[in-house]
Amino acid sequence: MQPQWVPTEQGIAEAKLTDFAKFVAARTGTTTSDYRELWQWSVRDLAGFWGAVWDYFELGPIAGEVLANAEMPGAQWFPGTTLNYVDQVLRQARTDRPAILQAREDGTVAEVSWSELLGRTAALAHTLRSLGVESGDRVIGYLPNIPETIVAFLATASLGAVWSACGQDYSPKAALDRLGQLEPKVLITADGYRFNGKQHDKRADIAALADGLPALVATIAISQLGLEVPNSTGWAEATADQDAELVPEQVAFDHPLWIVFSSGTTGLPKGIVHGHGGVVLEHLKALVLQTDIGREDTFLWYTSPSWMMWNFQIAGLLAGTTIVTYDGSPAYPAPDALWRIAAQVGATVLGTSPGYVLGCIKAGAVPRTEHDLSRLRTVGITGATLPTSSALWLGANIGEHVQINSISGGTDVVSAFIGAVPTVPVWPGELSAPLLGVALDAFDEKGASVRGEVGELVITEPMPSMPVRFWRDEDGKRYHDAYFDDFPGVWRHGDWITITERGSIVVHGRSDSTLNRHGIRMGSADIYQAVEQLPEIAEALVIGAEQPDGGYWMPLFVTLAPGAELTEELKARIVGAIRTEVSPRHVPDEIILAPGIPHTRTGKKLEVPIKKLFQGAEAARVVERSAVDDPELLDWYAAVRPGR
Repeated sequence: MQPQWVPTEQGIAEAKLTDFAKFVAARTGTTTSDYRELWQWSVRDLAGFWGAVWDYFELGPIAGEVLANAEMPGAQWFPGTTLNYVDQVLRQARTDRPAILQAREDGTVAEVSWSELLGRTAALAHTLRSLGVESGDRVIGYLPNIPETIVAFLATASLGAVWSACGQDYSPKAALDRLGQLEPKVLITADGYRFNGKQHDKRADIAALADGLPALVATIAISQLGLEVPNSTGWAEATADQDAELVPEQVAFDHPLWIVFSSGTTGLPKGIVHGHGGVVLEHLKALVLQTDIGREDTFLWYTSPSWMMWNFQIAGLLAGTTIVTYDGSPAYPAPDALWRIAAQVGATVLGTSPGYVLGCIKAGAVPRTEHDLSRLRTVGITGATLPTSSALWLGANIGEHVQINSISGGTDVVSAFIGAVPTVPVWPGELSAPLLGVALDAFDEKGASVRGEVGELVITEPMPSMPVRFWRDEDGKRYHDAYFDDFPGVWRHGDWITITERGSIVVHGRSDSTLNRHGIRMGSADIYQAVEQLPEIAEALVIGAEQPDGGYWMPLFVTLAPGAELTEELKARIVGAIRTEVSPRHVPDEIILAPGIPHTRTGKKLEVPIKKLFQGAEAARVVERSAVDDPELLDWYAAVRPGR
């Protein structure tokens, strides 16, 4: 297989990663010009690597050791060193470019200057302090992806308070399942949002959410639709103090910055606590060194405050980058709307999902001829595995010069483990390399390292952005059980991967939903890649369920594109695509037309809960309905399980 993208000599020479390698060489007295060598050093000498990242970005004095304890869980990073996330944002202030571009569905784009961003942050921090918010208190957001959401986060973080948020597409119950655990002192919200050409009035939901938060002392409301939110302070009033000074509270390296949540498909969502220092280090590394983002870039990732990619995108501010917020649909008023926005704002780095790319393919979009994407140099992809066919389509329809940066990581570390690298080729269907400082391996079921075959994705050394802890997990048991129960001292992430002979990685999907026919482990993502490229198929879901009689049932559920029918001829083509592009072992037992595919609210298919349904569990026990995008689908799947 040939690479679909190869870095140029000039690109390698000018990459920030190359400059960092020179910095490391001067510091250590050894040459590390090859990425693989640099990566090996970064995971062999953790203190040396992360200390170099700290100094390269001039984050200030280090009080003592970089890494006092490397055991997992419980690694101790930078003990005694203090900082604040907002310090690094303040350092990037400039007058020649905006901090934020706010894109809207109606085609307008508004600029937010660095001066306005930091001035409103200072004013809101003053208001929060006057409301009694102190270091360690929680401030929550029920908000769309707008600049005010970023101001709210920065103001909270500057005080040493803890931020957490979800999008307004969440119902009050789903929001309470997450944010209600935190006993927040202040709620920051908006009267509503616009999506898919419609206005969504959220005032009733805001009232229901506030009623479920007994510790709440104030609600601050942003006017998006011009509606009055009862019992709230207006945003303009809360950010009116023009004389307020932004002086971030210095906190410990592991002081809580924000709390992000797991999908919550079984029980209450887990609150994952990340610290200031770990996030700053990890995001500077991931954005600047691995993605080559800098002060001349414009960074747009289609996301929501419910998803860790929102946290990842706002880190562009740490690098002085202009970031883009957008709270509308990526496919309104046309399927290629996101590409139009990218052209309009002059995005150099654009992030989206495999599902959106597939939708553009099926719509016949040709973004490179319909929009001016001349500034675009990188397309980031995450949320699921990017099929080879979609990667090749991107190259042909966006531009061969554009690097396809498919990344894989998680909310758990609020970053990526694997992705593209500015100095390493990209092979279609593969992720180029582990990121620096990520001691990635593939284990078999006995804990032995494997190459060229499917294994569990594991991390064998700590990362600074691993969770400080889980919320309400005082003894650390839930945290330990989530990652370290299978391989003591080693982080098991829950993905199946293959590490190839060239060091690239193929991601096969979640290991806890892995198909296992006759002892052969198979990834569901491989089947989706084959099936979902067929024009008649809107989406697919495959489940492998062990049966009480020792049998194994592996159905494939499909939803269809408008006007399509699940004929015997289409079933034959589905089987043929799987047999040819994956293997005969992957051919399902049945192909079943479904009314929809259920997802978490961050867009992940509900493979594990549906599998448990098919093994006889009751719906109420396998999944929390408020965590599902269309809860009524659960009843349909429960009705079609074997034996019903």
